[in-house]
Amino acid sequence: MSILVTGAAGFIGFHLSKRLLERGEEVIGIDNLNAYYDVQLKKDRLSQLLQEKSFSFTLLSLEDKAAVDALFDTHRFEVVVNLAAQAGVRYSLINPYAYLDSNLSGFLNILEGCRHHAVKHLVYASSSSVYGLNTAMPFSVHHNVDHPVSLYAATKKSNELMAHAYSHLYHLPVTGLRFFTVYGPWGRPDMALFLFTKAILEGKPIRVFNNGNMKRDFTYIDDIITGVERIIDRIPEPNPAWSGDSPDPASSCAPYRLYNIGNNNPVDLMQFIEALETALGKRAEKQFLPLQPGDVPATYADVDDLVRDVGFKPATSVEDGIQKFVDWYRSYYNQ
Repeated sequence: MSILVTGAAGFIGFHLSKRLLERGEEVIGIDNLNAYYDVQLKKDRLSQLLQEKSFSFTLLSLEDKAAVDALFDTHRFEVVVNLAAQAGVRYSLINPYAYLDSNLSGFLNILEGCRHHAVKHLVYASSSSVYGLNTAMPFSVHHNVDHPVSLYAATKKSNELMAHAYSHLYHLPVTGLRFFTVYGPWGRPDMALFLFTKAILEGKPIRVFNNGNMKRDFTYIDDIITGVERIIDRIPEPNPAWSGDSPDPASSCAPYRLYNIGNNNPVDLMQFIEALETALGKRAEKQFLPLQPGDVPATYADVDDLVRDVGFKPATSVEDGIQKFVDWYRSYYNQ
């Protein structure tokens, strides 16, 4: 297949592109290489992909409509996987307009490209952050998610609504994936595991929010990629049982689906830190702080739909996943 992966130099986009190339697909990657975090890390990911003959890359921002249109005119994509976005809950409090440009205008350009070029399946990244103020655990794709607590979450919820509208109007098969706290080698420097590892090795304190009373459904990158890979191959169809009298948020009378991809096993933040200390062989100095605006105290993914439809359930333990991240980190930074 010819597959477009947006955000190919990003954490998840890099790993997905590698997996798709390994199975023999032609991958066209795009990324704008913005400076939200270390650009060199993005370039180093990209350099690995460019070694493969079946991979090509275009430097491009999703909000550049003319460039996106030209990309779709040049290639005939069977599948589009949209992973490009302005990430980060906390950054959305500082620079909200970046989220409107990339996550809304940019996603609209992708939807238009798919619509006008008969793309067989659009798979796009949503986020566990859409659950917002929901407290019924585990979080289910069949729950309503109408109370986001950050602009980032609101843009991801908007992506789901926009995707449904295009699926309904133009019969575009679309699948949204709500990722839960992804971590692993080549991860994002703004995420807790990366920040904690760097600080501990430098002998600096780590910032532990909500006084450590946090639970996260930490999901190892390989599990995320296996889930995405299987979803790519499952083109959604209308749900014949769907009814507007009692609408199911996870499906539709259109070819539209939502899935959680999470470890289905929330871990206490303090346990996560202990696993990191063990992997590093060094104790952390902890600075306990209150819950930050836009953050939530717990996440926990219901993955029953994922298991039922594609036969996969993430299962990597945080101990194994953290050790693999630490091994990569020491190698990459020569520590």
